[in-house]
Amino acid sequence: MSEPVPLDELAAQAGRVRVAVVGGGVAGLVAAHECAKVGLAVTVFEAADRLGGTVRTVELGGLVVDTGVDCIGLQPAAAGLVDELGLAEALVEPGEQTRWVVGVGQATDAATRARRPGVPAAPLPGEAVLGIPENMFSDDCRRLLGTGGTWRAYLDRLRPPLTIGHERNLAALVRSRMGVAVLDRLVAPLTTAVYGARPDRIDVDVAAPGLNAALTRAGSLSGAVAQLRAEKPPAPLRGLVGGMSRLVTALDARLRALGADVRCGTPVTALEADGTDTGWIVHTTGEEFDTADDAVVERFDAVVVATDERAARELLAPVVPALGVRPVASVPVETVTLVVDAPALDAHPRGAEAIALPGSRAAASVVHLTAKWGGAGRHAVRVAFGGPDTVPATAALDDAAAAELARAEASVLLGVELPAPVAADRARFTLAPARALTGHEAAATRVRNAVEAMPRLAATGAWLSGSGLAQVVPDAAATADRLRRRALFGADAAS
Repeated sequence: MSEPVPLDELAAQAGRVRVAVVGGGVAGLVAAHECAKVGLAVTVFEAADRLGGTVRTVELGGLVVDTGVDCIGLQPAAAGLVDELGLAEALVEPGEQTRWVVGVGQATDAATRARRPGVPAAPLPGEAVLGIPENMFSDDCRRLLGTGGTWRAYLDRLRPPLTIGHERNLAALVRSRMGVAVLDRLVAPLTTAVYGARPDRIDVDVAAPGLNAALTRAGSLSGAVAQLRAEKPPAPLRGLVGGMSRLVTALDARLRALGADVRCGTPVTALEADGTDTGWIVHTTGEEFDTADDAVVERFDAVVVATDERAARELLAPVVPALGVRPVASVPVETVTLVVDAPALDAHPRGAEAIALPGSRAAASVVHLTAKWGGAGRHAVRVAFGGPDTVPATAALDDAAAAELARAEASVLLGVELPAPVAADRARFTLAPARALTGHEAAATRVRNAVEAMPRLAATGAWLSGSGLAQVVPDAAATADRLRRRALFGADAAS
């Protein structure tokens, strides 16, 4: 057995290892932090003029609002990061968390619509997993399912459990156990809003680990939901006073304090092996350059690619022969955030969020940010457009037209006619596929194996971990840990 390396020698060795992190979203910043805090010399390259990616906070009409990610699930890795950055006291619990579904029972013929004006809406049941109810006879379920749908769901309790094997496809499981009404009116709206995917693309064992096993024990899907909710309560969701961008600001400040070089407005255009099997050439351009011919090249000992999927594949494909080619799975999304003077919203008539029945509206959903995170007077609402296989309805509109469409859609979804906004903000994001998508984990593992087969190269980001900070943070930390072990201790250290 070899002798351990003395700590002072190890510290000196770490300081000589240069790591490039490509991408300044949360994944890139967390990976950079994990490397910098053990003494590695880190440089972060971000193509945009700001850090944070889908985390974006703006001041709008006198309110501070998050136009993208507005909360974080406090799984251990995320909770540890928040505590390490000194942000624990800034965490805030959502005040209102109820989600409503809008469009259930919408009549298709004009005569019926005339007799029953408005768009029917009802809250999703809180006692549920993936929208699957624990009690189909609750008031909320009965409103959403109707009499026939409720009694069809009740048949779940009379059917035998799956005793050999189990059903991993969420749509097939719900349809067979509880019927189409539960699938279309409870499960589909929730998975579309939360995972950006239809239920037939969701892997039950990833989205709700233990649900199939609980079904065998309980004898019914509703019983399984009750067991799972008791045994595995979800990690609490928290926001940050002053907006989620405080997480980005704190990571940036910590990196700079650790001596990292953080460069915005500096896109990486190519990676190239340096010919020694131990390092990489990073090609960059910046605002100070007139043409791509003025690109700068720098040598690094290790590289972490933490961009979105499209940019990552463009950088990795020329240097990772086993990466393979597949269509980019991300989904374009636009959000329009409005600040309005609307006293009718004081009572939070549709809770924290109203979700359109998939395919029924131009907007996918609206989050009532003021109801969710508190506040008085003016109200902030964030309207989302786009989704699985859906181009955002705002894509071809100018900002004024997009804001008007958002106001009209929010009025319908929230059940309150909203006045012209005091202020509006428009943001475009690329929504990464959810970790719970069927086949996602296997595909991500293949990518990681191909990338990490190359010396001192790694990739992380929502396209590999699945969307959501609760997935991004631990994945970025684990990826950086494997890379820094390889950089400091050799190829076998990551295991």
